[in-house]
This record gives sequence, C-alpha cells and structure tokens, in this order.
Amino acid sequence: MREGGILCAPPPPTVPMPWLQISLDIAQDQAPLIEAALENAGALAVTLGDAGDDPQIEPPPGAMPLWQGVRLTALFADDAEGRSQVDALAAALSPQSLTPPLIEEIADRAWERVWLDEFKPTRFGRRLWVCPRGQRPAPAETGSDTVIVELDPGLAFGTGHHATTALCLELLDSADLAGKTVLDYGCGSGILAIAALRLGAARAVAVDHDPQALEATRSNALDNGVADQLQVLAPEDLPAMRADVLLANILSRTLVDLAPRLTGLLAPGGTLALSGILHDQADEVAAAYTQGFDLEPPREREDWTLIAGRRR
Repeated sequence: MREGGILCAPPPPTVPMPWLQISLDIAQDQAPLIEAALENAGALAVTLGDAGDDPQIEPPPGAMPLWQGVRLTALFADDAEGRSQVDALAAALSPQSLTPPLIEEIADRAWERVWLDEFKPTRFGRRLWVCPRGQRPAPAETGSDTVIVELDPGLAFGTGHHATTALCLELLDSADLAGKTVLDYGCGSGILAIAALRLGAARAVAVDHDPQALEATRSNALDNGVADQLQVLAPEDLPAMRADVLLANILSRTLVDLAPRLTGLLAPGGTLALSGILHDQADEVAAAYTQGFDLEPPREREDWTLIAGRRR
C-alpha cells in the first residue's frame, strides 16, 4: 500500500512530461475511503488540504487534518491509461464530491524539492527516526541508541507519515529483532525492511510487484548501508522461506486473499503485522488469519488498524 496524505512522488523521469491531476472537495468523514480508492486506482501521489477558508491549529504529526471540508488531489501519469483512470474516477466519485471533480494537466515539477518541503525528520516509537537524506533530528531529541533511516524524497513511495506505515514502524521499534529474518511484503520505498535492519535484524527480504518500488528500495538500502543484508524481489521471484517477522502494509482485500501465502512464509512462533486496514475492515482481515495465529488486540491510529499476532 502506498502512503496516504501527502504520499508518493513518481521517480523523476529523464524527459520532462506532463501529469494529470484530479481534485475534488469532500466531507472530512469521506476522506479515508476516497483516499484509499485513489491509491487503489494507481495514483502516483495523493494530497489532503483545506477545501475552504478554515484555518486550524497544527495537528500532531500523522494526525488527520481537522478541516470540515477536505480538498483531495491525486496525480496520475498523462497517458492513455492515466486518462482512462481519471475519467472513470471523476464519474464514480462525483456523488461524494461537494463540487464537480476538476481534471487538470500540470507540467513536470522538481518532485524531489516538493517532497523535501513536506518530509521532515520524524520519530516512531522510542528510538527510531525517519529523515530525508541529509537531515537529522535536533541533538536534544536523540540519545545514544537513536536509529536513523534516511529516505530520498524523490524516490520514496512511503515516508512513515501515513498512519498505516507509522503503526508498522512503531511495532518494529518495540520489537526484539536481533538476528531475525524480516519479510516486507508490499515494500514500497523499502522503509519497513530498512528500518528492521537498522534496528538489528540480520536479514530482510523486500517484495513488491511495482518495478519502481523495487528501484526505490534498492536505492534507499544503499543510502542506509544495508544493501548487503537486503534481498529485493518481485512476488513471483520470492523463493520458499520462513521469516521470523512478516510485515504487509497493503490493501485489506489483498491481505485476505494472501492469507494462505503469507502464513506459509512465516515460521512457527513468528510475528505477523498486517496494516493498510480501515477500522470497518479489521474483522474481515482478522478472520482470515485466526486459524493459524494468536492475534493481539488491534492497534489503531486515526482511521486505520494494525493487526499483529504470533503464528502457532
């Protein structure tokens, strides 16, 4: 699953190209579902903003904006597939939009600069920090056991700022990963696999069907000095294995469908963490894993749920 809120910048192309942008104004309670629908449709970036003149006090990091009306904007490639997706989304989402959806063609931009402006050093749990390349948290905020993961904003599909990824990072920060093998299924930027290695895991495998995600993961692994410990693969190339820790931050329907496969990839006694789940989807996802796992009480953040457990 790609991050929500301000989310995933497309890797900068070698030749400047235009992009398609769809914008719509929605009620606040509709934002999580429509954001997820845009992600599922293949949006390259999703942003949330104020739909009106409704200034708010700055919310805590990762918190949902408190605007009554939310302007949701999504970016797609300006090609035949992108135009078809945008037209279909405009028709499907019109009933939920407070104003007619707006479709625009926008020029190529310096995406690295845009994401650097939005992406700041952020702590997850007690000691784990995720930072844009070249930035560090203030010395007063760190300790001798601080662990830093650097990401390139121009390549990152996930920076940890969305609740689904934040829940996974906080779980990793609290886990004993020393000597463990970690599988990050649906890796995006590779943030979870890389964080696990930086936190002491011995080996990690990162899996994604998107070649751009695999490229981003390899690049970020090199930047963080863990490339030798990380294997990056498409799902069809993943060999039989038994991970000690398995993280899957993807769509809930996919988590249900993948339950037999993910169960088989986790060693008995291993830790499972499933994220990308809206609250009203949690029971369905949990039901798909109850047979083989002892599940913990759900962990919740904003409108999202993480389901964790241990394989019997």
